[in-house]
Amino acid sequence: MSGWLVTGSGGMLGQDLLAALAAAGERAAGLDRTALDITDPGAVRAALEAYAPAVVVNCAAWTAVDDAEVKEAEALAVNGAGPRVLAEACKASGAVLIQLSTDYVFAGDAETPYGEEAPTGPRSAYGRTKLAGERAVLDTLPETGYVVRTAWLYGVGGGNFVRTMIRLEGVKDTLDVVDDQCGQPTWAADLAGRLVLLGRAALAGTAPAGVYHGTSGGETTWFAFTREIFRLLGADPERVRPTTSQAFVRPAPRPAYSVLGHDRWKPTGIDPIRDWRSALAEALPALVEADRQMGVTSQ
Repeated sequence: MSGWLVTGSGGMLGQDLLAALAAAGERAAGLDRTALDITDPGAVRAALEAYAPAVVVNCAAWTAVDDAEVKEAEALAVNGAGPRVLAEACKASGAVLIQLSTDYVFAGDAETPYGEEAPTGPRSAYGRTKLAGERAVLDTLPETGYVVRTAWLYGVGGGNFVRTMIRLEGVKDTLDVVDDQCGQPTWAADLAGRLVLLGRAALAGTAPAGVYHGTSGGETTWFAFTREIFRLLGADPERVRPTTSQAFVRPAPRPAYSVLGHDRWKPTGIDPIRDWRSALAEALPALVEADRQMGVTSQ
């Protein structure tokens, strides 16, 4: 067994993870959702037999948060049953499994960062289905199963909040953005780098199995985050105005406070992800260029 297998490789994080693995000199293969249905035990077993990976990273997920409220069974199949199928296949093959999860597994009503061992209490169907996936992996693979929770993820390879704000800055005089939800904007490329280090540490026996939090340092609100995006774009941050979640009622409740703590990284020798401001400043030019290219292509 050697190398890595990334499921859900067509998504934003999957793309960045494959790039990070290539840059790190790791042998890796990626399977998107058209190439591998993670809910199909036979297909999953065949994939692991064909690629014989030492590490599997599951980036495949149902991420339509609001749709999950009315399609919870479908979301659970992907977010809960799928990770169990992967975990059982990894148990049989001896591979390490890293499962991506979310801040939505918490109630979102804390006032200090949620530690990795903090009690969960999801308030949405999406959160419940992702928690089911966490439990499936940790129960099936107590020694070789890893859960990495992330939040407010953005990057070049998919639709996300930052790319939306970049586009809106060019067409809106003002923007109303919620100022009562607090979290940690996280660049997918930064998270991908930590996943590479975690997988290597898992194989070396220097990172215990269990839960890790893969979010940026610091915390902010969507409103303050948008103002920083505007500032870095050279736009007037005063064009961004604060509002409340009541102005944007959605089917699924959003966590009011979903800041995650990072203490679990310290014993592994792996540094937690840097502050969100530093990451955004580095990431933004590539995101602006991606949107420019999209505009050119659509013309």
